[in-house]
Amino acid sequence: MRFDLLHPSDQILMMMQRIYSYGMTTTSGGNLSVLDENGDMWITPAGIDKGELTRQDMVCVKADGTIVGKHKPSSEHPFHMLVYRKRPDLRAVVHAHPPALVAFSIVRQIPNVHLLPNDHRICGMVGMAEYGLPGSMELGEKIAAVFAEGIDTVMLENHGVVVGGADLFQAFQRFETLEYCARLEIKARRIGTPVSLQPAELVEKREELQEEFVPGTCTSEEREARREMCKLIHRSYDQRLFTSTQGTFSQRLSDGSFIITPFDRDRKYLEPADLVRIQNGKKEQGKTPSRSVRFHQYIYDTQPHVNSVIIAHPPNIMAFAVTNEEFDSRTIPESYILLRNIPKLPHGDLYTAPALAAKLFRMDTPIVIAENDCVIVTGQTLLNTFDRLEVAEYSAKAIISARALGEIIHMEPARIEEIEEAFHLK
Repeated sequence: MRFDLLHPSDQILMMMQRIYSYGMTTTSGGNLSVLDENGDMWITPAGIDKGELTRQDMVCVKADGTIVGKHKPSSEHPFHMLVYRKRPDLRAVVHAHPPALVAFSIVRQIPNVHLLPNDHRICGMVGMAEYGLPGSMELGEKIAAVFAEGIDTVMLENHGVVVGGADLFQAFQRFETLEYCARLEIKARRIGTPVSLQPAELVEKREELQEEFVPGTCTSEEREARREMCKLIHRSYDQRLFTSTQGTFSQRLSDGSFIITPFDRDRKYLEPADLVRIQNGKKEQGKTPSRSVRFHQYIYDTQPHVNSVIIAHPPNIMAFAVTNEEFDSRTIPESYILLRNIPKLPHGDLYTAPALAAKLFRMDTPIVIAENDCVIVTGQTLLNTFDRLEVAEYSAKAIISARALGEIIHMEPARIEEIEEAFHLK
C-alpha cells in the first residue's frame, strides 16, 4: 500500500481507526494531524466519536487560521500548530492516551526504550513535558519547547503522549513502539527486574544479504505459502503479537528456498507480493528481507524437521526475555505439549553465533527466548508454528497473572511423564 499517496483525511482516518480499535485511545480522546505541503493542517474533529469517524469529519485549518469543514477542529489543535512551527521537519503529530503510557504519565516516568535494540532506534530520545491545561496555549508551549530540543517523542505529565514524524506512519510507528515499551516494562516489573541494554548492545550487528536473483515462474506451492503467511501475519498484528514493523514469518518451500517477511514494512497491510523469496543465499530482486534472514537460513540448513520460523516480540513472553526470570511451560498440559523446553539465548548470539544458536531447535526445543531481543518459534507447518506462538504468549500471560495470586505449582514429574507417553513426545 502506498500510504503516502492517500489524502490526509484518509491517512488520519486509517491511523485513528487502528489506534481506537487496539484500545490505545477512547471515544473522545486523542487527536491526529497532518501538515500538507501547502501549509494546511488536517486534523481530527472535536467531540466526534473516534469509533465512527469518516473522512468527511476531518477538519482543515488553513495557514491563515481559516477553518474548513463541518466540525470544529480538536480542542488541542493549538499544540499541533506550535509543534509544526518549532519543528518544520515534522509533517504529522499523534496524540493519545493508551493505558500503559498513561500509567507512566501519572507517575511522571518515561518508559525504558533500552530493553530491546529496535525500540530505541524507532523512538529515539523520549522527553517529558510539564503539565498544562488541555487545549491551552500554555500546554502547547510546554510541548513545543520539548520538541524544539530535537526530541520527537514527548510524554505529558498526567496526560498521555505526543509523537511527531516526517509522515503519519512514522509518527504512528513511534507512538505504537513507545506504547509497546510501556506494556513490556509493566509486565516485566511484575515478575522481576528489567535489565537494560548497554549503549554498545543497542547497535544491531546483522549481516544483510547483498546478492539478488531474478525469480522465474511462481509455483502454486509458493502462491499458497505467500497467501497463508499474509493471513497469519495480519492475525498476529491484530492479536498484538507483532507491531507494525516488528515480527517475522518464514516458510520453507519444497525446493529448499523459503519465503520471508520484508524489512520495515507495515505488517497490518502486507500483501503476498511484498514477501521476499530467498534462494541459494540470494534475495529476490528489488526487495529487502527481514534482517534476521540469515538466522532463518541457518535453522533450515541444520534442522530438517523445521519448515516454518517466527520471530516475534509479544509483551508477555518478552517480560521473561528482559528479566532473569525463567519461562517454565509445565503449567497446563497444552503449554507443555506445544512448548516443551524453553532455553534462553544470551543477547547477541542470534547474530554473532547463529550456527550454534540454530542447533538449539531440536524436536524437544521448538521455542527459544533470546535475551533482550525476541522469541524464536519453530514448527513443521506455518499453522503449527503460529499456534505455538499464541500458546507461548497466552501461557506467559497466565504465569504473570498467577504471580499476583500466589505460588505457582508446576505439574509434577509423574504428570509430565504421563503427558509425554500419551502424546508420544519422547
